[in-house]
Amino acid sequence: MGLNNADFFGGLTIKVSRPPSQNQAKAAILYLYKQVLGVDLPWLDDVVQAKTPRRLPVVLTATEVRTLLLHMQGTTGLIAQLLYGTGIRLLEALRLRVKEVGFARREIVIREGKGNKDRITVLPENLIGPLQQQLQKARALHEKDVEAGFGRVHLPHALAVKYAHADRSWAWQWVFPSPVRSVDPRPDAVTGALLERRHHVYPESVQRAVREAARLAQIDKPVSPHVLRHSFATHLLQAGYDIRTVQELLGHADVSTTMIYTHVLNKGGRGVLSPLDAL
Repeated sequence: MGLNNADFFGGLTIKVSRPPSQNQAKAAILYLYKQVLGVDLPWLDDVVQAKTPRRLPVVLTATEVRTLLLHMQGTTGLIAQLLYGTGIRLLEALRLRVKEVGFARREIVIREGKGNKDRITVLPENLIGPLQQQLQKARALHEKDVEAGFGRVHLPHALAVKYAHADRSWAWQWVFPSPVRSVDPRPDAVTGALLERRHHVYPESVQRAVREAARLAQIDKPVSPHVLRHSFATHLLQAGYDIRTVQELLGHADVSTTMIYTHVLNKGGRGVLSPLDAL
């Protein structure tokens, strides 16, 4: 039994269409009758949870990725390389702090990723040099801000209260700082004042650069920064890496989420020889 476009509950009409809306409607009805009206609806247990249809992700070939990256440059180009080389999400890349890049161990630590979980992913050897150069530019920018009386970065939670002056330390600065400072709408944790800070690069800048690069590369697919994450996972599976390893690198809670990439491996129609080709 499922929720149709118009289901009636004691004269109450609920119009729902998308699976998330259906599940939200069911939860609202349960709360209304059980918590507010004190009426038990045992038959509602037979109403199944609506499932969102699983769509195959857009994945670029290795040639398409190479062509796309060749049409990108500067900071947004480096971020795009990082997305494909590590499989991290766009916001995870933009929120990287200096202390979370481990050159010696060739790893990147993702703090508070999706689901508020920490994880470790690989740091590609080809990105060590470019990232070190990026940090040199970011440090020069930070030192310039400190000399001008700024240089305080936003710290998560209550760390600004717990660790005095940590927001000015180099370790906590963004790897990809914005080229301009702006007033942070979030009050300072200590003084409550609105401070002028340097935010990280805005997601829209990277998204726009990726779309333009895809246009120049004449890639006839809908390309976004997240497509590079899909391509990272698929190409690792193509290279023979264990799916559990890919799951850990991506930070998926369930391996079934990672399994979706096994359906888009470059096997040419599931590796099946068409009978037409056998004639």
